[in-house]
Amino acid sequence: MRMAVFSCLLIGLILLSPLHGLAKPSVSAINAVLMNERTGEVLFEKKAHEKQKIASITKIMTAIIAIESGKMNEMVKASKRAVYTEGSSIYLEQGEKMLLKDLVYGLMLRSGNDAAMAISEHVGGSMEGFVYLMNEKARWIGMTNTHFENPSGLDGEEHYSTAYDMALLMRYAMDNKIFERITKTEMYKSDTRDYAWKNKNKLLTTYYEYCTGGKTGYTKSAGRTLVSTASKEGVDLIVVTLQDPDDWIDHINLYEWGFEKADETTLATTETISTSSGFLERFEIIYRKIIGIDVNG
Repeated sequence: MRMAVFSCLLIGLILLSPLHGLAKPSVSAINAVLMNERTGEVLFEKKAHEKQKIASITKIMTAIIAIESGKMNEMVKASKRAVYTEGSSIYLEQGEKMLLKDLVYGLMLRSGNDAAMAISEHVGGSMEGFVYLMNEKARWIGMTNTHFENPSGLDGEEHYSTAYDMALLMRYAMDNKIFERITKTEMYKSDTRDYAWKNKNKLLTTYYEYCTGGKTGYTKSAGRTLVSTASKEGVDLIVVTLQDPDDWIDHINLYEWGFEKADETTLATTETISTSSGFLERFEIIYRKIIGIDVNG
């Protein structure tokens, strides 16, 4: 009998303790994940391992491979194939030369599909060669439910990933200082342009003060896709949403929940775990009162 009372009381105290956590937020996304960037811990997920079309968040992989190639200061000549790539564009002209570094900024800030093709041909020798590098890199990172067909994110039968895999990719990419600097850039001007490029990531430029980077994506088939990062008081988080009509709102809500959860966990660690003897002493007093033992024993 006493053991049953003890168990019930313990469960009750755990539920009331700071460690129990907050109610999880709801999201409009079909697929979503919130990950701790430093530890890789998944704090929230919704069909996070389900394969989906991912649109232009593909370009995170294109960017990191370009950066790691060591060719960022090389000049790239835009081919006809690059110039006529469908979709979003930085308006390259056939034969135009631009630094690979500038192309990566155009890729990440303006989501240029022409930039993606030009990068792939220069770094991989061909688009097909570059895609091979993308898939090899995905396997190396541990993206087990991912396959790429192109460097831009245009829809393809065998071009897919998951919210979880894309979080793994962003976590890996953010460990690279060059990538980190590029993804958090709000405006960038290439020497070959008369105007600056503004980042399409409105979380970074307008909506959320703690945002530190990310990549937007959209095709009619994939819907709105978004990868973003945010940092607050030493806590670094990653959010990925797929097929999400309310992605800006969902990312902010997930971050606010994640940061509050981090604060709560810190409080619990400080007040409960690090002073566990005090917690157990208080628990013993309550337990003794319930079963009728003199607390002064």
